[in-house]
Amino acid sequence: MSTTDGGSLRQLADTLSGVARTLQAEPDVETTLSAIVKAAIDYVDGAEHAGVSLVERGRIRTVAPTSEIVRTIDQLQYDLREGPCVDAIAEHQTYRVGDVGDEPRWRAFGPAAAEEGIHSLLSYRLFVTDRTLGALNLYSSRVDAFDQKTEDDGTLFATHAAIALVGAQREAQLGIAIENRDIISTAKGILMERHDVDDAAAFRMLVEASQSANLKLHQAARWLVENRRAT
Repeated sequence: MSTTDGGSLRQLADTLSGVARTLQAEPDVETTLSAIVKAAIDYVDGAEHAGVSLVERGRIRTVAPTSEIVRTIDQLQYDLREGPCVDAIAEHQTYRVGDVGDEPRWRAFGPAAAEEGIHSLLSYRLFVTDRTLGALNLYSSRVDAFDQKTEDDGTLFATHAAIALVGAQREAQLGIAIENRDIISTAKGILMERHDVDDAAAFRMLVEASQSANLKLHQAARWLVENRRAT
């Protein structure tokens, strides 16, 4: 889509608002990511394939690719430690490439990507404040598939996508925290009944058991709940 006039800008804003509302309604991180890449294909001109390179514990992995070629191109970048998505994450920039096979910045990755049939790439850093979530990667088999206006449109989309993604991650973390709290409470109840102790004593027993078994507290609690009939 083009942003050549005010009407187009309003249309783009309305489109992105609708996308954002859709993403915020998704129930989990994986579903949110799938919605992000599908919307990228639908709304960013020239994009044939899309995926998210997600940063987790210092490592990068491809999530929700729209096709197998996305995994292939992404993995090339991870293995070679060069390419637009790797640089977008590391350098906190957007990278647009019209003919990757002739791109001097990535002498190993560029020819390898072109050999796989991918020539144009757009990689956006996905971030909120100073936290980098990963990169949104758009790929095309055509040379010069993306122009400056397309890049600008995609930047607005990537911003909405990052906000939706971090919201989904927080919801997932909250759900895990609540689940862990509940399983710990259940385990304490089992220990209180079994050993006729109060809440504090049961918690101490659970902590000691987790330390002895070298498990996290919620893992020890889950083991006790799942094996309560056998112990």
